[in-house]
Amino acid sequence: MQENTSLQAIRRHLHSRPELSGKEFETAKYVADFLRLCSPRELHEGIGGTGIWATFEADEPGKHIAFRCELDALPIQEINDFEHASQTPKVSHKCGHDGHMAILMGLAKHLKNNPLQRGKVSLIFQPAEENGEGAKAMLSDVDFKNAFQPDFMYALHNVPGQEMHKVMSKADVFTPSVISIKIHFQGKTSHAAEPEMGINPAKAFAEIILELDRLQQPNKDANDFALIAVVESTIGSAWYGISAGEGCLGLTLRSWNNIRMNTLKKDVVSLCQRCAAKHQLSLSFEYFDEFRANINHAYCHQTIAWAAKALNFAYQELPFAFKWGEDFGLFTEYFPGAMFALGSGVNTPALHNPDYDFPDELIDTGVQLFAKIAEIHLNE
Repeated sequence: MQENTSLQAIRRHLHSRPELSGKEFETAKYVADFLRLCSPRELHEGIGGTGIWATFEADEPGKHIAFRCELDALPIQEINDFEHASQTPKVSHKCGHDGHMAILMGLAKHLKNNPLQRGKVSLIFQPAEENGEGAKAMLSDVDFKNAFQPDFMYALHNVPGQEMHKVMSKADVFTPSVISIKIHFQGKTSHAAEPEMGINPAKAFAEIILELDRLQQPNKDANDFALIAVVESTIGSAWYGISAGEGCLGLTLRSWNNIRMNTLKKDVVSLCQRCAAKHQLSLSFEYFDEFRANINHAYCHQTIAWAAKALNFAYQELPFAFKWGEDFGLFTEYFPGAMFALGSGVNTPALHNPDYDFPDELIDTGVQLFAKIAEIHLNE
């Protein structure tokens, strides 16, 4: 890679070579090779798997400000046919992490060309955001956890359907607590002509699905907001001479805060246990794709607004949190921080759609915003 490679070319290179969560080996190598050209004071690789931590530091002490982006892509077949389309079958950057990486790499270039006069800026490239494993892996890395102590930490996410370059933020909850649960039911198979000789989980499934509605509070205005989606339901097999003896029910739970999530999860487990006992079923639970609620620190939220207005970008105070999960939420449990949204175009395809592509014109906007946020804090 040449030092003068454009950020657009970098973003398109990353887009064409996506890697799934926890397998971002070539992506991480490409990012680290670029960062070395920007002469950070320190560059740490392999944090929590493929994570990267680069630091730019002045001789004069001051605040430590961190910025984070994501390395991973999604298991989605891209349908675009432009030159930088994904070269990996059934894997593509459909959440814009290629653009988020390009923004942080652009910030690295900015910090090389405009050396800090005081303080320290860290750039964090996090693996495995899409499955909620990456932040936990990085913060479980003892060397990283003991050394990484920023005063404030920031991240952004592009949002299609919103005016290009518009900055959106809110204090407190920015994204919810989310967890996925897979519940396995085991009964006893029997001949379909004699279902009474077996234990079929079908009635338990029906009761649970109906009762789940009672546990919900779908009104997003409510402090006890709770949303339960049935995402998977399988019972038995396609052998029509057999009355089913096993099944699997998959759910995704959402709430505005982690305390409400703990209550919701307990209620769901209790409901399933009661129904299983009633119908003489055994059961087991799997928990995965867990995201902690992203809590925006009030001062960080205010700093985002100051930065947007200083740069003359349109700014909106969001009335509600977004309902998708974000792994940055775990970082906000450890450090004062905030995530903000960046409009990526009213007519841009939605996130996770097979025709989505991060708009290149948004890269410089992100770089400017991060640079301004760092400038505000470091001049305090």
